[in-house]
Amino acid sequence: MNFNTWMEEKIKKTEEYLSNFVEVKDNPQKLIYEAMNYSLLSGGKRLRPVLLLGTYEMFREDDEAAMPFACAIEMIHTYSLIHDDLPAMDNDDYRRGRLSNHKKFGEAAAVLAGDGLLNKAFETGLKAALEYNIGTERAVKALLEIARSSGSDGMIGGQVVDMFGHEKISTVEDLKYMYSLKTGAIIKSSVIAGAILGGADEKELNALEIFAEKTGLAFQIEDDLLDVTGTIEKLGKATGSDEANNKITYLTFATIQEAKNEVSSLTAEAIKSLDVFGEKSVRLSELAGYLTSRDH
Repeated sequence: MNFNTWMEEKIKKTEEYLSNFVEVKDNPQKLIYEAMNYSLLSGGKRLRPVLLLGTYEMFREDDEAAMPFACAIEMIHTYSLIHDDLPAMDNDDYRRGRLSNHKKFGEAAAVLAGDGLLNKAFETGLKAALEYNIGTERAVKALLEIARSSGSDGMIGGQVVDMFGHEKISTVEDLKYMYSLKTGAIIKSSVIAGAILGGADEKELNALEIFAEKTGLAFQIEDDLLDVTGTIEKLGKATGSDEANNKITYLTFATIQEAKNEVSSLTAEAIKSLDVFGEKSVRLSELAGYLTSRDH
């Protein structure tokens, strides 16, 4: 099976599972289910779930037990996008090619939809820990990794630095620190949670941490590039928002070509870190290349 077919199968399976998690009930709070599903089921590349599943399958053949955790990661990612798009944050009107959640349902409903998805993520993971023969300790450790990465020492912390810490970002290293939290932490936890669920040993986890950190940083630098070089037709969201919002990005410190060179270098280092796995890591290597060479 070639990479594109493999990727499509993982995305399709993730989509199928996601469609079953937020049931639209005919009750007084029906709006919240509709708002949650509006963003959760709006497409997207499902990169984080695929990272988790791709890592897990290096250790286990059947990914059925890992699917709820992959979907939980996507719920957290989607909640963060809903909140990022709010007027108080990035103030974006479009996401994944259509109106962002707050433009469709209003700001209050969008805030609550994001909150709902965050809670649903951990409900989903905890339920899977009880129902699947995956090992309670492994499941709890994987959820702990996901929780840390999405909290104040991970994604939320990175968003705070991004929004309120501009005076503290004076060097490219400061920026990389922010990126390691805001974007890199969730990418890293997708990989590490998949490895924990699969039963990776300490040496394997260490190698995967390097892989995830390098890939996460390259992914964010590529995102900075796309905000300048991409189009709304290709990306499904407005471009040029970083400059419009006076954001500090990698291109504040480097030229476009230098940024491209850094993406290539980081990706090569990420793939090199997987040597310990031999042929088992071919999908992760291909994923790293895909994540850091997006033009769509």
